[in-house]
Amino acid sequence: MFVEYNMATAKRFSKYFGFSDFEVDNLYAAYLQTSEGPEFTRDDLRIWYNGYHTAGNEQLYNPRSIVCALTNHQLRNYWTSSGTYDSVFRYIKANIDGVQDDLVLLFAGEGISSDIQEYATTSMRLKTKEEIYSAMVVYGMLTYKDGKVFIPNRELSESFSSMMKKEEALGYIYQLANVSKKMLTATLKGNTREMAEILKYAHDTESPIFSYNNELELSAVVNLVYLAARDSYRVKREDKAGEGYADFIFYPDQKDMDALILELKVDGTPDDAIQQIKDKKYALRFKGKLGETPKYTGRLLAVGISYNKKTKEHSCKIEEL
Repeated sequence: MFVEYNMATAKRFSKYFGFSDFEVDNLYAAYLQTSEGPEFTRDDLRIWYNGYHTAGNEQLYNPRSIVCALTNHQLRNYWTSSGTYDSVFRYIKANIDGVQDDLVLLFAGEGISSDIQEYATTSMRLKTKEEIYSAMVVYGMLTYKDGKVFIPNRELSESFSSMMKKEEALGYIYQLANVSKKMLTATLKGNTREMAEILKYAHDTESPIFSYNNELELSAVVNLVYLAARDSYRVKREDKAGEGYADFIFYPDQKDMDALILELKVDGTPDDAIQQIKDKKYALRFKGKLGETPKYTGRLLAVGISYNKKTKEHSCKIEEL
């Protein structure tokens, strides 16, 4: 007579799986009253711990992480999985149904179509991607909305980032994750030749995700080769800026670091990408309101990256705005 409820598919009780906006508002107000000075903003809590969608069309926060962050006065990854992680990783390692390629797209912020399966949470004999994703949703590693699974927030994004950098069994994902420090360093130094070489290295892997049929696939590759940047930047994809949406904006964790705006072009040129950054006034994202002191004091770099399908060549250009 056992009945299972999960927040992704069952409306009843779904709102009790985490904290609502209203509850976090109250907790943050109490935190402000009891702390000498806030270490983070209310919006920071949303970025780090929100994003779990329920069947009742609500978004919830990870309750344990919220409590830990407010108690410790520190934003960090409090998500724990231990045995759950080990169990699910077996299936990712085996690359069932090409799940590793989906992982690259998920980390780039894309949703992956999936039919969440109803099954007992004690069952870990997973034979399809749908079953793997169902387990990951149940255990809070992914969230589910409108027929797709997503990485819900920065906390889980950091968990996936850590996995990709330490698990050699992930093959090309592990290899690219571990050249990402060189990519960030080359970008900040303006070494566009090394940037192009790293992108070529990524493209020459055996994964079909790097066929570059569209800018989405190029975006997934770029996201992976800049993985190390997430240690010191908040990376936003398709971020509203100026008169449009920038492909990537890298917001530094420290205000004196350089900020980056990346624009991608397939069968275009890096000059086209740089010009779009200027024409669409993406730099306004860093200006703040009139009369305000700019939040960031480092350089603002416009980065154009292109791929030519005919020549199979990458080109890069960097300008300081």
